[in-house]
Amino acid sequence: MSLSVQEIEKLNLPDLLSFLASKFPGKVAFSTSLSVEDQVITHHIFSNNLPIRVFTLDTGRLFPETYSVFNATRERYKQNIEVFFPKHEAVEKLVTEKGPISFYESLENRKECCFIRKVEPLNRALEGVECWITGLRAEHSENRKSMPMVELDESRRITKVHPLTTWSTEEVKAEISKFNIPYNVLHDRGFISIGCQPCTRAIREGEDFRAGRWWWENNDKKECGLHA
Repeated sequence: MSLSVQEIEKLNLPDLLSFLASKFPGKVAFSTSLSVEDQVITHHIFSNNLPIRVFTLDTGRLFPETYSVFNATRERYKQNIEVFFPKHEAVEKLVTEKGPISFYESLENRKECCFIRKVEPLNRALEGVECWITGLRAEHSENRKSMPMVELDESRRITKVHPLTTWSTEEVKAEISKFNIPYNVLHDRGFISIGCQPCTRAIREGEDFRAGRWWWENNDKKECGLHA
């Protein structure tokens, strides 16, 4: 089912989510990494009891603070977030053959780890889904500056919707404050984009939004493969 920007660009966030739920009944899902952006979207889905699946990927290498905000979100909204883990056989094989930190050794190894721990579980989570909602914003990286609100994930043949693509960091923070939404305290410690613990650091003054992700790689278009 196709979806045009004209249908949704003038809707506020709660109305947009409600519209997507009705447009793709039983076939719409939201993937959350428990980032501040994703927490804003989760808040509006759960607060309005919208029939949108909410799921997350547990790579097995997340920060303790990420699990804390996950639990705080469950307690706040009294609703479940589906969890998808990587296949244990693939993780066991990877770590046995290459060790626990092979991702530092080469881009190929890092992408292999990301595929096993994130991409493959995502593909399972999106089975049967026609509309995939994300928390991506244009500010996140150079690679996303021209990102449209609606696009087609050609490899999965899924409509992707990024409701917050034009939102600024200040707008996201204001929404968190306005509704007292649980958020990851690492954001207060200089961690802007938060992923797996071994692959994430706080950014320094003047650094790019994504500089804290896979910081040992020299590439301003770094991605894990989820949104490639």
